[in-house]
Amino acid sequence: MSSQACDIVIFGALGDLAQRKLLPALYQLGRAGLLDANSRVFGVARDDTDTQGFTETSLNNLKRFVPANECQESDMAAFAERLQYVKVDFKQAEQYQALASALQDGHKERVFYYATAASLFGPMSENLHNAGCLNDSSRVVLEKPLGHDHESSNEINEYVARFFEERQIYRIDHYLGKETVQNLIALRFANPLFGNQWSCKNISHIEITVAEKVGIEGRWGYFDDAGQMRDMVQNHLLQLLCLTAMDPPLDLSANAIRNEKVKVLQALSPVVAFGPEREVVRGRYVDGMIDGKAVPGYLNEDGANPHSNTETFVAIKAKINNWRWAGVPFYLRTGKRMKQKLTEITVHFKPHQHFIFDERQRSTAHNRLTIRLQPEEGISLQILNKDQDLGRDNGLRAGSLRLDFANDFGRGRIPDAYERLLLEVCRDNQNLFVRRDEIEYAWKWVDQLQDQWAQDPTPPQPYPAGSWGPKGADLLTLKEGHCWHEDLL
Repeated sequence: MSSQACDIVIFGALGDLAQRKLLPALYQLGRAGLLDANSRVFGVARDDTDTQGFTETSLNNLKRFVPANECQESDMAAFAERLQYVKVDFKQAEQYQALASALQDGHKERVFYYATAASLFGPMSENLHNAGCLNDSSRVVLEKPLGHDHESSNEINEYVARFFEERQIYRIDHYLGKETVQNLIALRFANPLFGNQWSCKNISHIEITVAEKVGIEGRWGYFDDAGQMRDMVQNHLLQLLCLTAMDPPLDLSANAIRNEKVKVLQALSPVVAFGPEREVVRGRYVDGMIDGKAVPGYLNEDGANPHSNTETFVAIKAKINNWRWAGVPFYLRTGKRMKQKLTEITVHFKPHQHFIFDERQRSTAHNRLTIRLQPEEGISLQILNKDQDLGRDNGLRAGSLRLDFANDFGRGRIPDAYERLLLEVCRDNQNLFVRRDEIEYAWKWVDQLQDQWAQDPTPPQPYPAGSWGPKGADLLTLKEGHCWHEDLL
């Protein structure tokens, strides 16, 4: 189903996010017939260029970021017809009149995408309002993270809320646009095979891993202030945790789903940062090897602050205090310069209490469900079968039932997360977006941990680039008799 005709206005349209993700996503939507033929795309930036220059830049970048076989001349030409450019200094209120004039003869449905620093979200909203650019059908998309703690996040949300109602605000987390993340709802609530097992009665522990091979990629100023906790845990990992742990919603409406996610955040226990009962490990990569190439440690990166105490790795044992998850640890792990790029959720099911097979295999005799978001989106379930070796009576062998989204569904291409998210914004559907109270509870949980770290001058634990993180992360799971799933392979 195509979206309704609308004007899509991208602030920061010449920046990396817009050129690498947003414009290619809109191009793909148009190419698939999902973007109304009359929808227009306005690029807004401070750069001294015009529509022709903006169009040339955007088309050149499409050729960089879209596979060559998907860059057809006719599709590129059709997309170019949608593009317009308006020069605006975001802090100069009078310059918004040019944008108001450009929108005047367009559509009532307007989407304003803020691909800028969060500190500009409030002033841009106010300037759009004062210039007469907003109406009841306007929507605004806010890139995360919003602020650096609960207080600053609340200030941004309050400022934007003066000019947009909550139903008009789309707080984006691109992980929620991934096909596998969306499929969590179907996997859990459409399949009794999993739905009936999804609790502390049958699950021993759950891992959520977001691992990156890259370092800070020139974002030193931003990252050293944020750290991995604010950059990844506060938004991506907590969203994955909520979708994994939430109770069944009343229906598939946006608020029904988000109500259940908020309950998970409310039930999260504060994390103990120190002492024998510690539930978190922070680390920082040092010199190491990635794909056979030497890479510098965090403190040896260009522009590094040698006195930095910022973490590039976090592992947390999170606990959810409710009936469904009592006693089940959720191991959250994320880091940069790790062994491989990987985002996945691993659910470990409890074995039978009475084991009738080879006693030496008891420790490995359990089922494991793996939901992989990247690099190859798919789902696999480890099951146990009889070993076919004639020399091993009643021996067991683990095997996997696999679902590969790209191949098994007959699709050679999985849509990018931003394609799905932009489509839902144009359709005025908030299912895949984050409500304000979700942000607030997430920040409160993160803040209590950050406050504990602020009292401790101990530097993060070192780990070599190209590894799975510091040794302390292994000890975090071993205390419970568990281990990270790659150690089981």
